[in-house]
Amino acid sequence: MKNRLLKADPRVDFKSKQDEFAAYIRDPGNNPAPADVKEQRMAMYRELFFNNIEGFLSGNFPVIRKILNDRQWLALVQDFFAKHPCQSPHFSQIPEEFLDYLQNERDSSDDFPFMLELAHYEWVEMALSIAKEEVVSCNPDVDNLLNRNIALSPLAWPLAYQYPVQKLSPVFLPLEAPEQPTFLIVYRNSEDEVNFIEITPITYRLLEIIQEQEKPLVEDCLKQVAKESSHPDPELIIAGGLQILKELAGKTIITLV
Repeated sequence: MKNRLLKADPRVDFKSKQDEFAAYIRDPGNNPAPADVKEQRMAMYRELFFNNIEGFLSGNFPVIRKILNDRQWLALVQDFFAKHPCQSPHFSQIPEEFLDYLQNERDSSDDFPFMLELAHYEWVEMALSIAKEEVVSCNPDVDNLLNRNIALSPLAWPLAYQYPVQKLSPVFLPLEAPEQPTFLIVYRNSEDEVNFIEITPITYRLLEIIQEQEKPLVEDCLKQVAKESSHPDPELIIAGGLQILKELAGKTIITLV
């Protein structure tokens, strides 16, 4: 008997079948199951894919998971799963894809007003924990700090939010933003631990100035923030800023170059 090569059925459009399969997996309520696949098998595939996404999101957004009941959480995950076309095949990118979905595709008046900010804050913790940059230890010359050039660690991110995201919990769910925004710096230390510090608006602005320039002089940064503050005693702002920079250097948030 002669060997015969197996050939694909030219009548089957593989791309269409793939799209039909994926559409049902994403949203079985609005898409029919492929006719040539058993219902039990499709249900198994659907559960496998959905549970993987749900588990990854709940692990990376634990506070959001806690403040939502089971029905709300599963509805949110299902909406993301059905609507958002992820651009990356890597699981580590799913939290960033979820952020994109919340910002550009999510449309629900039932969501907490701080949902996007809280998701961003939780994403930052994950992003810093896996960032490839190394922490640079800093041993500042305290007596000469004003005359040194400075840089912000790539593993330290100054953040500004309308809501106090670091305090949100099932027992603290504000529906209106407070008058004063929240300023934080989230950073990874030399032990690879991700921590956060709540900072003042002036400290946040100082860190912005450092970020905006290429290794600026410490004295120049402090003079600029003092000028912008319009404080009657600019030397007081400079002295206070100098002390803050010493503390931040000790936490490897800034480096001297």
